[in-house]
This record gives sequence, C-alpha cells and structure tokens, in this order.
Amino acid sequence: MMADTPDSVTMVPIERVEVLNSRDRNMKVFEEIVENIRTIGLKKPITVTERDGADGKPAFLLVCGEGRLNAFRLLGETHIPALVVNVSDEDAFIMSLAENIARRGHRPLEILADIELLLAREYTIDDIIQNTGLSQKYVRDIVFLLEKGEERLIEAVQHGTIPLTTALEIARAKNDDDDLGDMLEEAYKTGQLKGHQITDAKRLIEKRREKGPKSATRPKLPNSAHSLVKTYQKEVARQHKMVLKAEHAQQQLLLVVQGLKSLFADENFVTLLRAEGLDSLPKYLADRVEIA
Repeated sequence: MMADTPDSVTMVPIERVEVLNSRDRNMKVFEEIVENIRTIGLKKPITVTERDGADGKPAFLLVCGEGRLNAFRLLGETHIPALVVNVSDEDAFIMSLAENIARRGHRPLEILADIELLLAREYTIDDIIQNTGLSQKYVRDIVFLLEKGEERLIEAVQHGTIPLTTALEIARAKNDDDDLGDMLEEAYKTGQLKGHQITDAKRLIEKRREKGPKSATRPKLPNSAHSLVKTYQKEVARQHKMVLKAEHAQQQLLLVVQGLKSLFADENFVTLLRAEGLDSLPKYLADRVEIA
C-alpha cells in the first residue's frame, strides 16, 4: 500500500524496491544483521522514495538500509517496513551515499569509490564536501589521486597493500630514491606501514617508476549486493547439507545399534559368537548396545 503523506512508515513489497547505490558487505557483518532480524526483528525501517513503476504500479528507490532489505529477502519475507520520503532521484542518490559514508566510518576504499562516482556525475569538490559531510582536506586528497591518474596507487589502496595516507605521500613525492626512501622510513616509524607493507610499498614504487601510474588491470569495485545474498545463501545451503548428512549418519548408526541389540538378545546368536571367540564388543559399541 502506498503512503499518502511523505516521511511516513508503511509496509512495502520487497520486490518493488530498487537499490540505487548497491554495495557488497562484509559477510560477517551481514550474518549479524540477518541473525539480529531473525531473533529480535527489525529495529529501524529502511528508507525509500516512491516512484511510478514501468508497469504502472508503485515502485520504490532505496535510500538507505540495503543490508536490512537483503536480510529480509534472505529470510523469505515479502514486505518490509519502510520510511517513505519525498525526494528527487538525485537527492535520493546523495542521501544514499551519505548514509553509506556515515555507516562505514570513512573507510578509504569505499569512500574513494563514492567520490569517484560523484565526480563522474559532474559534482564539484565543493558539492561533494557539502553533500557528504567529509572534510575538505580529505575530499581534495582523494580527488588529487583520481585526477593524477594514480591507478596503481588506487589499486594498492583497494587491495589494502598500503593505506591511503601513504598513497598520497608517494604521489606527491619526487621520483628519486632518497625522497621515497625517507618517506617510507617515516611511514614505518609512525606506524602507517607495518612489516611486509614496507616491502610491498617498495615493489609498488618500483613498478610505478618503470611502467607509470596507470594500471591496465585496475579491478572494479563490487557493486552488487545480490552477490552477497547469493554467497550467503550458498553457505547456508552448504551448512544445511552438512546437517542433513550428519542426521543421516546418525540414523544409520541408530539402525546398526538397534540391529546389534536384537542380535545380542538372541541366545543362539550369543552362543554362536562365544563358540567363535567373538562374544565381546569395543566398549563404545558395548555401551550403546547396553550389553554386559
């Protein structure tokens, strides 16, 4: 049923909700969301904005709450409580990004992708700062990497090889061994780089010097939450299959135990075993069969 007024909570069909800014999530975090909803229910409704669907029926764009939406879908629900707000497509998109940024606590990997997406939609740096709530320095640092075409450094940040701060320092440093060596030493002393990251950073700098900042294999960030749901469903199915196998094995064992009990209750069978010197069983089986 459609909401008559903006900013009202209603039950919306899950199949009618379209995700604007889809993201993969950490599996452990997603499992916790599913389990919390399974045990105590949904604490906070998702946020959507209403549109006319292609079939003429009401449809909804998701503003925030993708994890909760996917958890409901996984749990077999058909409807979900939603706060329906009256905003434009562009405002809904920005609200979605801002919600993601706030939820993630400024994790560089995904925020970098958000800013790259906003730049592609022709947002200025000031627009991005105003709409996301990120600091001016933070946004300008990330835009600096993107505009410099430092794809190797961006790729390294995406893989967790080096932190964003180190990537920025490498991009700004002069391409001579002394400057870069001093920078790495300082990063190690301050704890920005630890252990093998120093070696990885040196390899990255060498490759960047030889082949340039561009990368032919920069991976795309995952953008489909459905892949997470599918992965989780496969894991649930695998575990369910293991449970079924264990239950089947237990049933087979019970049949064996029942059969042995019947045999050992037969005096003729026991006499035959004694004659062959086979009248004892391993303690584990004997306890289950309950023979003296």
